[in-house]
Order: sequence, then structure tokens, then C-alpha cells
Amino acid sequence: MGRVTERRRVLRIRDGAVSTRPDTLVVEEPLEIRLGGRPLAITMRTPGDDFALAAGFLVSEGVVGRAEEVANIVYCAGATADGSNTYNVVDVQLAPGVPLPDITLERNVYTTSSCGLCGKASLDAVRTTARWPIADTPPVRVTPALLSALPDRLRAAQRVFDRTGGLHAAALFSPEGELLDLCEDVGRHNAVDKLIGRALQAGQLPLSQAILLVSGRASFELAQKAVMAGIPLLAAVSAPSSLAVDLAAETGLTLVGFLRGASMNVYTGEQRLDLRAEAVA
Repeated sequence: MGRVTERRRVLRIRDGAVSTRPDTLVVEEPLEIRLGGRPLAITMRTPGDDFALAAGFLVSEGVVGRAEEVANIVYCAGATADGSNTYNVVDVQLAPGVPLPDITLERNVYTTSSCGLCGKASLDAVRTTARWPIADTPPVRVTPALLSALPDRLRAAQRVFDRTGGLHAAALFSPEGELLDLCEDVGRHNAVDKLIGRALQAGQLPLSQAILLVSGRASFELAQKAVMAGIPLLAAVSAPSSLAVDLAAETGLTLVGFLRGASMNVYTGEQRLDLRAEAVA
């Protein structure tokens, strides 16, 4: 199994003083996801929770939505010419009766750690029909004060970031602000897929009573993943993209950006924020 961090020698310059020291780096390695033995996607990820990553990716793509729809996930032996296992290739076998998606060149995409599914042929291809329309979920109401406290709780729970400073984080919180789960990865979309995949494996989908918080920006891909998992509220510490806002408005997702301290921008779904205390103030 790949390591999450590695140590490398660096030349350090601080205020004119030069020294050498070991530095801790986050590991980035490719993961090929196969479906029924056929290549589906390659992503650059931080090793760990690879099965959850593959499962979450399939949820995001609309292939599966329940744990029993996945028969098995295994690392592929003989992933190199000499027959050794790199632990960088996983194969997902669907349960009998679960239809395989059309694996075409348009869907067999390369995903980088920064941009998510950039290789989609068109916007329509990404707008997969969600199994759990967000408008049908039980009502979730949170206060701005509760949202303001979540980034610090996420940061306090990040273990690898403290050693490397090079990881994105995604976390699920309850409407009361309880940290439910957290994943770190060099790719923000991978961190979200790992969260969703673990929820799938635990039989917790849809996540209709959860808040998704991401440590970076809110891209279209992250909004799509939230919608596909039935998450009603996505918050990001940085900016959303225009397509993320469009998708959130279309699907009923509450999208919050620039969540920093007591400040935030609510782009869509403001009905889930309890603003009465702020109105009084």
C-alpha cells in the first residue's frame, strides 16, 4: 500500500540563512479505476481509502447508489510487467443486474488532482440525473454562526495537512455542527469521493441531513458530487465557479462560498439558513 507522506531533503533559506533539512511531502500517485475489468478513469490521488474513492466516483457518475449494488472492489494483481502489484489499479465488480454504463472514449477520462472531470464531452453529459432530488429531502436549517465554526473544526481534524501543508480536505457535518467524517487528498474531488464512498459502504446514502465543507473552492464537479449524494448544503472556504452556482440553483442545493470567520456569501438555497438572529442584530 502506498504511503501518504514521504521525506525529501530540501535547501531552506530563511532571512538569508541557508540550511538543509528533511521536509515532509504529500504523496501523489495515479489510481486507475476499472469497472468489470475495463478501464474507466485515472485520477491522481493520495494513496489511502482507494476502495472508497472508487465507490464514491461511481456514485458521482450515477452508476451506483446503494452498497449492495457493488459486489466487490479489489486491487489488480500483476499491475506491472513483472507481475507485481502497485496498488494503483482497482477493479470494481457490480452486483448482478446492475447495468454497466456506456464506457466510451468520452467517458474514459483522465482526471487531474486539480480540475476533476475536465474531460467530459459536454455539460449535458455531466448533469447526471440524481437519484435523490434535493428538494425532496427533509428540511435542513442552520445558522450562519454554526457555519462559521465549521472551518476551524475541519482544520483541527486535519492530520496529514499539519505535516505537509499540501492536502485538500472535505468533511461532513451534522446540522448541529458535529463532525461526521473527514477525508484528505491531494485532489479536492478525490477527498469528496472518498467521503461519499465511505457513506455508500456504510449504507448511509442519501446524505440528506449532512453539510459538506471543502477546504478550497467549490467547482462544478464538487457541486455535482454533492447533488449525486443527496447532500443539501455545500460550503467552501473559497469561491465557487459560475457553473457550480448554476447547478446548485437548478437542483436546489444550498451553496455557500468564502466561508471565513463570520463572513460568507450565500449563492443559492438561502432558505436553509436561519437568518433571524442576524436580522435582530
